[in-house]
Amino acid sequence: MILLIDAGNTRIKWAVLANDAAPGAWLDSGALNHSEVAGLRAVCARHPRLERAFACNVAGAALGAAMTAALAPCALQWLHASAHCAGVSNAYDNPAQLGADRWAALIGARHLHPGPCLVVSAGTATTADVLDADGRFRGGVILPGVDLMLRALAGNTAQLPLADGRYCDFPRNTADAIVSGCLLAQAGAVNALYARVATQPQACCILTGGAAARFADLLQMPLCKEDTLVLQGLAIAARALPPGAPMG
Repeated sequence: MILLIDAGNTRIKWAVLANDAAPGAWLDSGALNHSEVAGLRAVCARHPRLERAFACNVAGAALGAAMTAALAPCALQWLHASAHCAGVSNAYDNPAQLGADRWAALIGARHLHPGPCLVVSAGTATTADVLDADGRFRGGVILPGVDLMLRALAGNTAQLPLADGRYCDFPRNTADAIVSGCLLAQAGAVNALYARVATQPQACCILTGGAAARFADLLQMPLCKEDTLVLQGLAIAARALPPGAPMG
């Protein structure tokens, strides 16, 4: 039995998976705020048969140290991006520079969809990464997430508020204009990148992340929504490496 942990910039998502179960068939799962990281200890206590923990962390060294302390009873390994893992090859100039969460999402996507795809993760930041049919990660983009865009406008302009409007095709008030602009910016970036793979057979977009639903209806492509894509990729990466081996 393994514990899988995706420590993002806002929340810590976790899931427990039996050794012979398909990724996504979780025995237990949940999410914690960063301030609740000690709650991982209770997860371990609730599942005494846990043998290992596999994690990715993009939220900094302090949170990583707190996770290590909370998971002291488990053998914790960290996923880091590498040149190859579980059928995915990394074309980054420096493969180790790729974020561990993006790497896990690509690995998860590869095992969900055999064709070319655009892997989009919408959270604090939005990332869109191109994965070829042969499992080669070609590259991708990073842009501010929806809430970061909204806060940037509110914090750096004199007359634009932190908007709580709604999307409209033709906004007629400031709050709706701000929200609609930010959502169109997200969708526009994703649509533009998807156009580079759209002509390939079986191309699709795999969409994940807490903010994904806010602009999914504006995307012009076949969509596969996977809320736990990073955790699924962690499960696949964990099985590709023996216990005790460095992950990446």
